[in-house]
Parts: sequence; C-alpha cells; structure tokens
Amino acid sequence: MDLFEKFYLQKEEPVKSCLLALRDIILKYHNNISETWKYGMPCFCYLEKAFCYLWTDKKTKEPYILIVEGNKIEHPKLIKGDRARMKILPIDPNEDIPLQLIDEIFAEALTYY
Repeated sequence: MDLFEKFYLQKEEPVKSCLLALRDIILKYHNNISETWKYGMPCFCYLEKAFCYLWTDKKTKEPYILIVEGNKIEHPKLIKGDRARMKILPIDPNEDIPLQLIDEIFAEALTYY
C-alpha cells in the first residue's frame, strides 16, 4: 500500500469518501494541478508549486483543505489559526461539499501563482 492509499483508504467513513471526493475536485479544478506527497500529507501543486494540502483535524477528525497562499485571501470561511502563511477551509464530511465556495477560494488563490 503506497502513501496515498494509506492516507485515503485507512480513514473511516464518511471522512474517507469526503477526502476522496475532495481529491478528485482538486485534481479536476485545473489541468496544471498535480498531486504529490509533502510533509507527510497529500499536496496539490500548481505548476509544481505547492497550492493546497488535504488533512484532517486532530480533535474533530474532520477534513480540511490547507490553502498555501491563504494569508493573501480574505474570506470568512477560511481560518488562519496560528499559521503565518496558510489558512484552512474546514469541510463537514456529513454535508454536501461546498463546490462554489471551493471554486471561489481556488480562483483567488490561483491569482498568486
């Protein structure tokens, strides 16, 4: 089992399905987005520069998208926490994935590449 399979397939439902759907959404968002493995998590690069990561919250176990250039984006759904550069977009695995919200944030994030 490779790193990606371990990350995605060893999660419990509904988190597993949510992460796999998010992975698909991110990879289909733009032709120049590719997936790699950095810092122990799936990393999605735009033109080989880190764009976003997928991870799960330690306490809630819910997935989130970590936006690399998040500090440049002002959006009420993005959470900075104690991060200097990145912000997270929490995703509720029990709800429909907010495609329009992801599109808005990704569109703005891509302007910084």
